[in-house]
Amino acid sequence: MADQGVVLSGRDAVALEEIDVAPPEHGEVLVRIEATGVCHSDQHVIQEDGWGHTYPVLLGHEGAGIVESVGDGVTSLAPGDRVVLGWKPACGECARCLAGRPRFCLRPPAAVGRVTRRDGTPLTPVLRTGTFATRTVVPAAAVVAVPAELPAEQACLIGCAVATGVMSVLETAKVREGDRVSVIGCGAVGLSVVQGARIAGASEIHALDLDPAKPEQALGFGATDVEPGRSDVVFDVVGRRATFEQGLSLLASGGTLVLIGLSPGGETAAVDLPRLFARRAHIVVSHGGDHLPAEDFPRLARWALDGELNLAAMVSRVAPLDAWDEALRTLGDAGVIRTVLTP
Repeated sequence: MADQGVVLSGRDAVALEEIDVAPPEHGEVLVRIEATGVCHSDQHVIQEDGWGHTYPVLLGHEGAGIVESVGDGVTSLAPGDRVVLGWKPACGECARCLAGRPRFCLRPPAAVGRVTRRDGTPLTPVLRTGTFATRTVVPAAAVVAVPAELPAEQACLIGCAVATGVMSVLETAKVREGDRVSVIGCGAVGLSVVQGARIAGASEIHALDLDPAKPEQALGFGATDVEPGRSDVVFDVVGRRATFEQGLSLLASGGTLVLIGLSPGGETAAVDLPRLFARRAHIVVSHGGDHLPAEDFPRLARWALDGELNLAAMVSRVAPLDAWDEALRTLGDAGVIRTVLTP
């Protein structure tokens, strides 16, 4: 059977196509995708002129699968391994990696030119992964083995939503036990923030969303309140002017506002600088929770198997790859936390 992938040819021009997948070269891994989550970032790529990716683009970046083959030099993985793909691996060679800061790597590695259209045109995988496909090729650094006991439709969420949300709490913000936390936006990433705050020992977790059903849903993941409250750490998972300004207004003295959500081009916000100064506020940006796949995915998988993370409840529905269109259209709908596609 020919391989297939969901390809973005230009702004809003998306179609399921037959694709060619070449064998992995040195330091690379070929993965058969078992499950891939449908994330707002893929919609962002579609609507924001590729979001820096060169057309044509192979969509998808939140995937889990089985290793089919490995290139020369790959010793940490073997065919048959259940793996999660990570879009933020470290190169180990840039200035930040050499300075001991791999979470802020400047040059995440990529496997270039391994996946193409049938006419030979190279496809650019979203965030170097391209998981809306039957198979893909990625650098070995982007592939992390997880226990086979963790179902693929749950494991794939670790690759983006869960790593982004949980690690925004534990790594970016470094929430401490007893901190008061607010989460603005209670989709898949927001619910992962809620779970991360619970794991960190937050004393209050305020879940906020324009859809009144979503904060109520967040109570089942560890939220303690569905009304605004003064907080030591506020997570803006939406990234719009209104949510950013709301986040600032909720900060306690010395508090931190963490911007997680991707904003559309041109989005701005007003900041009352004297008020910001008086509150001694901190504003930080979370880039995917500043996660490091090799270090963080194994513990996230372990927490899922131990019941510390509820991934099963985050999977709202499972659909075939050819249902990608409906899955993108229903992003954010009431009752849909995550749709997972199974090639």
